[in-house]
Amino acid sequence: MYRWHEMAAHLISTPLRVTERPEFENGTDPVRLIDLFAGCGGLSLGFAQAAFEARRGLEVRLAVDFEPLATEVYSRNFPTSGSVATAPVEAFFDGELGDPLTLAEVRTRAAVGVVDVLVGGPPCQGHSNLNNHTRRIDGKNALYLRMARAAEVLKPRLLLIENVPSVVRDRHDSEGVVERTNKHLRFLGYRTADAVVSLADLGVAQTRRRHILIATAEDEPDPGTILELATGEREEHDLAWAIGDLVDVPEDGLFNRRPRPTPANLARMQYLLDNDLYDLPNDLRPDCHKGDHSYRSMYGRLRWDGPAQTITSGYGSIGQGRYMHPSEPRALTAHEAARIQGFPDYFDFSACPTRSALATMIGNAVPPQLGKAVMGAYLALATKMETAESGTPRTA
Repeated sequence: MYRWHEMAAHLISTPLRVTERPEFENGTDPVRLIDLFAGCGGLSLGFAQAAFEARRGLEVRLAVDFEPLATEVYSRNFPTSGSVATAPVEAFFDGELGDPLTLAEVRTRAAVGVVDVLVGGPPCQGHSNLNNHTRRIDGKNALYLRMARAAEVLKPRLLLIENVPSVVRDRHDSEGVVERTNKHLRFLGYRTADAVVSLADLGVAQTRRRHILIATAEDEPDPGTILELATGEREEHDLAWAIGDLVDVPEDGLFNRRPRPTPANLARMQYLLDNDLYDLPNDLRPDCHKGDHSYRSMYGRLRWDGPAQTITSGYGSIGQGRYMHPSEPRALTAHEAARIQGFPDYFDFSACPTRSALATMIGNAVPPQLGKAVMGAYLALATKMETAESGTPRTA
């Protein structure tokens, strides 16, 4: 376990503490991006960060999500976006794979123009292992195929689809959605690669794993090489790196408000601290969690010197998972959860009016490091290709 002076030593360079938003829109040769099922904008932020580091701008041509609060948060963080729409993705891409473009799709393509990058994280409620086997044919699984149709309509250079690892076992009709998407993209002339990646390997301070599918157009970098470069060796980060400086932050609003435990949970957490334990003994658990069970992380304490478990909307309750603070008798704040999700302090969640809305927004977000790793690898490889062909990279 870290002593405070040891922890402070490696907090100095934590990029999550940056409070001033970079001017993502002001770089040269902007990357033209569309984000479907955009949520609050985690993937867009990662692409913006990678483009900024490559001295490129970012131009969001269209972002779409069904939830009004999500699009409000997105709009506040990407204020110059061409269009942020609160609507189902099918309102823009409603044709079947391989069919002629519909009127809505013709209008969408005319409105957004040339697109470099298409990203999206279709809703995963139909993919979760927490659901029964019938959910594997949930209609939401068909939303995954909307990404392939959008690529067919817009013809981006680069496509990224992210989802839960179990999506590879999901099906729509008689065929797996990932298999069908791969097949159709290859029919369109794209090359594809997909894999399950650990976000801890990308520098996120949690053990979240995601499935990603990358597709690139002809004459663009090979998607397998992008995947290999994006998921290569990186410095892993622990909880102290992510949230060690937030222990004594004042409770100045919802974002930093500390969860108030029940007396029973307060006693459980104090027991763990007093005895320097990380897992609660069975006899101190609620009756429903006693005996032979697989809920070891429930009521558990986090470690400063390791990553958190996957952050969900339940991060404010120790009864929802291993969400007890490493050194305080409480669960995590929204600020701490956002940091663990990889969001820097300049990202604005203030549109969320309640703790519940804030928890859902943060818990459902995609850590931006995923988009940043893929975009960074793509830009590096594209620049290398352009330099080899012409002797001059696209940007200095």
